[in-house]
Amino acid sequence: MADRTVGVDVGGTFTDVVLSLDGDLVTAKVPSTEDQSEGVIAGIEKACAEASIEPETIRDFSHAMTVSVNALLEENGAKTALVTTEGFRDVLEIGRQDRPSLYDLSAEKPTPLVPRRRRFEVAERTTTDGVEQPVDEDEVRAVAEQIREAGVESVAVSLLHAYAHPENETRVAEILRDELDVPVSASHEVLAEFREYERTSTTVVDAYVRPAIDRYVSRLTERARDLGLPQPRIMQANGGITDADTVRRNAVTTVLSGPAAGVVGAGSMAGDEQDGLVTFDMGGTSSDVSLVRDGEAERTTEGVINERPIKTPMVDVETVGAGGGSIAWVDAGGALRIGPRSAGATPGPACYGKGGTEPTVTDANLVLGYIGESTSLGGELSLDADAAHDALAALAEEAGLDGPLAAARGVYRVANANMTRAIRSVTVERGYDPRKFGIAAFGGAGPMHAVSIADGLDIDRVVVPRASGVLSAYGLLAADEKRDAVRTYQRSLDAVEAEAVDAVYGELADELLAEVSDREAAAVQYAADLRYAGQSFELTVPVDRPFDTAEARERFAAAHESAYGYRAEEPVELVNCRVTTTVERDAPPVEYDAEGDPLKGSREAAFADEVRETPVYDRARLPPGDGIDGPAIVEGDESTIVVPPAWGVQVREDGALIAEVSEA
Repeated sequence: MADRTVGVDVGGTFTDVVLSLDGDLVTAKVPSTEDQSEGVIAGIEKACAEASIEPETIRDFSHAMTVSVNALLEENGAKTALVTTEGFRDVLEIGRQDRPSLYDLSAEKPTPLVPRRRRFEVAERTTTDGVEQPVDEDEVRAVAEQIREAGVESVAVSLLHAYAHPENETRVAEILRDELDVPVSASHEVLAEFREYERTSTTVVDAYVRPAIDRYVSRLTERARDLGLPQPRIMQANGGITDADTVRRNAVTTVLSGPAAGVVGAGSMAGDEQDGLVTFDMGGTSSDVSLVRDGEAERTTEGVINERPIKTPMVDVETVGAGGGSIAWVDAGGALRIGPRSAGATPGPACYGKGGTEPTVTDANLVLGYIGESTSLGGELSLDADAAHDALAALAEEAGLDGPLAAARGVYRVANANMTRAIRSVTVERGYDPRKFGIAAFGGAGPMHAVSIADGLDIDRVVVPRASGVLSAYGLLAADEKRDAVRTYQRSLDAVEAEAVDAVYGELADELLAEVSDREAAAVQYAADLRYAGQSFELTVPVDRPFDTAEARERFAAAHESAYGYRAEEPVELVNCRVTTTVERDAPPVEYDAEGDPLKGSREAAFADEVRETPVYDRARLPPGDGIDGPAIVEGDESTIVVPPAWGVQVREDGALIAEVSEA
């Protein structure tokens, strides 16, 4: 029997499926559903029908979802309570001294996920040296009764300095779990790291999304079992796959599940480029931009979603609200704007014919000729060109533009400008020259915009991998199993005892190795968060075991010089110890065969300030080694590549398209 695996990624508009059968890739797109598991199963059934196989013959099922991030963005997560140390009830509202809008006197802070009436205090005291005042168990039981009366669905526990000495927090969590029939998230289990506000915020986010994740994973597992599929494995924000039970216990790790899968897929299929790749994923609701350097996705240990800090290892992704379904509008000053509001899957863009009337980026691409009027999105969704023209005509009238085509050009350019800013934020603003990178374009709309964006950034190479429209789903098949652990161990590097640090690393590694699927195959990587004395934030550098202080200091100095341009003759502090375990999975092989005449015909398409009759090609019929001069449009099952004048395309052996500036 063929080695059959399936990956499913849920987006804001479409649910993408990639089915691998010994080198053959079968792809499918279906509209996303309110209960995401329904769309997931429908997509798998569609792919299996196309491949003429039964779902029960699939041996591995990997999945990326948007359940947790949607709960945060829409603020419809669980009714959550917070239990904290006496005197620290308002940590969530106080936050940090720095403000995103320092001089804006009317700026409003986000509403805490847990209102003050559901934040409870217990009398206890723990310092970095140990427990000074144990918890009163009767007091904790009284708090549990108050929580029960409040009708709470989830509880977060974050006590002062529990990252260093969790004894009090452990006991509080035990009592609450005994007394209440709701999930309890304890900060030392979610994030054993210092910084009170971030640790509390992350623990609250975990509690806030945990019931939704638990319900969703349970429904999906049940539906998968009914279809004969294996239990789903879930993509985490760190770019690694883990089992369903683990994400039920660590729900916060799923916050950027889908974007992480896309970056992994791009790194696996796009190939090596100059200094690396800018990954550009444009879907229906948003666009995600990240970097792949030396074959590895750039990672960070903290992020912000809907103005709420989350400290968990994650692929470093910059997101902007500009996707195919993003709505174009005119602001009070008469300027054309895009997003962040999206038409979603229902009613969708006007051209979907599902009742949508507002102009979107997809409607603009149809009016520009980049999408054909006879195109069938996802193989089943026919387009209403008249509705798209009507929507853009209304926008043109409101913006004072000369007709639908001028409005469509404006929408396309503004959307590209938004995404260009995102690319600059992950390159120029971090000290990288974007001209030394290639762009890996994917997502349903990414290849339509990528070459124009690259042209504006003086990037001379764009890679559009095979199955680019569903690359996040392919990334699920290529992703390794990955687990992370961190523990604050704050010491001056000059005074640290190497054996003691080594013991911390050993304990963290043992905890992770006890949970991996194959202990013998697991690779263990160690890292340290270091900083100069007096600095507020750290740099993460790899370290070896046994721990060597001199080596750690030199690696930190080199990293600091690379990031900030200098080294300092200051003492170095060790702040956090980090451990990552990885069980590698082989990416499924991709075979590419092309048959038939690739030229489908031609249509008028708008480039810069002129409209040209433009050849249209069938991507699946372009033979390896073939070349096409722009302007051209290359249509695939899941995405369309727009090649402007002065650019050309070459077909790689694996079916990837390489767009480059044409020789003058």
